Amino acid sequence: MSFIDTVINYIPEVAKPTQKRLSFQEKLKWTGIILVIFYLLGVIPLLGLGVNALANFQFLSIILGAEFGSIISLGIGPIVTASIVLQLLNGSHILKFDLQSEEGKRRFTGVQKLLSIFFIVFEAIVYVFLGGLQPNPGGSHISLVLQLMLGGVLILLMDDVISKWGFGSGISLFIAAGVAKSIMVRFLSPFSTSGGIGFPFSDQAPVGALWEIFYGFSVGDPSITLLAAFAILFTILVFVVAVYGQAMKVEVPLSFGRIRGHGVRWPLAFIYTSNIPVILIAALLANLQLWARLLENSGRPFLGIYDPSGSGLSSGLIAWLSPVNIPNNLIVGTLTMTQVLHTLSYVLFLMLGAVVFSIFWVQTSGQDARSISKQIMNAGLQIPGFRRDERVLERLLQRYINPLTVMGALTVGFLAALADVSGALTNGTGLLLTVMIIYRLYEEIAKQHAMDMFPAMRRFVKT
Repeated sequence: MSFIDTVINYIPEVAKPTQKRLSFQEKLKWTGIILVIFYLLGVIPLLGLGVNALANFQFLSIILGAEFGSIISLGIGPIVTASIVLQLLNGSHILKFDLQSEEGKRRFTGVQKLLSIFFIVFEAIVYVFLGGLQPNPGGSHISLVLQLMLGGVLILLMDDVISKWGFGSGISLFIAAGVAKSIMVRFLSPFSTSGGIGFPFSDQAPVGALWEIFYGFSVGDPSITLLAAFAILFTILVFVVAVYGQAMKVEVPLSFGRIRGHGVRWPLAFIYTSNIPVILIAALLANLQLWARLLENSGRPFLGIYDPSGSGLSSGLIAWLSPVNIPNNLIVGTLTMTQVLHTLSYVLFLMLGAVVFSIFWVQTSGQDARSISKQIMNAGLQIPGFRRDERVLERLLQRYINPLTVMGALTVGFLAALADVSGALTNGTGLLLTVMIIYRLYEEIAKQHAMDMFPAMRRFVKT
């Protein structure tokens, strides 16, 4: 590890704040700055770009926090892929990190950044040389690769800024930003798919679902109105169910060992690992679909073949891991048994994958029973009626944490899959992730920064 430690020391990183706790205004400022930069980078095109074979993959761009064809075409893909690989290596004990010590945590973070840089270079080369992003005739492949690498490093540094100076993490922020933009466009945009102004200003079909409802009435096609209404309805439904699931908690009663009659409740969220398993499994699916397209373009369709219209996969393993819009196919009358089987396999894959990543995440992020029991003991707390022993406390916490890890992951995996196949306004997984990200952000603000807010904002958070 000495060589790796030496390399880690040369990796660029954002300096930590010198003060012990940043104010609400300071975190809000840096979060806002990074968000504006992210949106600006998304409209900067790659110089010398010719054919953009990834332009139709809007679903993948949302999950990856990317904008295909721009300088941030890689998005958070390399960072999440590095996290997946490192968790697998650590969980299988091929690499072992002592995450209980500061040195072990620093090494884990450094290796993750090193892997992220490797995947930035690797994915940039793959995107360009396998035909995903092709240069103009006579243009340079190397130029596109270097631009993609620059965008990937910028995303990595911006994620570092958010983690140390802002709210939450950059990965979560970039996903939420992409989904919010997608929802606003899909709900309110009056433009048509051809780029001109649509209904109610012309007779062209609009993109926004709100206008589609009235457009369907005007052209006498109830299926258009019904599909638009379903999209809005399922978006609201997923939002409500996700918020309800986030609010569910199991509270473990604790007492102060030396002060009788005084105690607290230690909350354990039902969705114990939050949105992390869904981010990881969704990113894995996104990478699989990207590889399917890139391999097909290179003449090696090992993972599947897309149909000529570009509307979806027609064969291959990846076809069984892709969502099917059930309400749309049901209303139009094109639903087949094969599509139902594809839907079931997709739901099962998301649920089981979420459980696997949830278990790994608990072990590597300090949320396991042993780590929580140490936190409780260090706070001078114990469970009433039991002797003050860390091993006893760990066994008792395992009764709560282990089932919550599995049940929460199954629930969030099912919700993500349900949203994906229900025809919501945006990608269902991204919508679910955004709800959970915003809820966690709200909780963080309410917990740590309520006293730093403006009076009006403080009253809003407390209500």
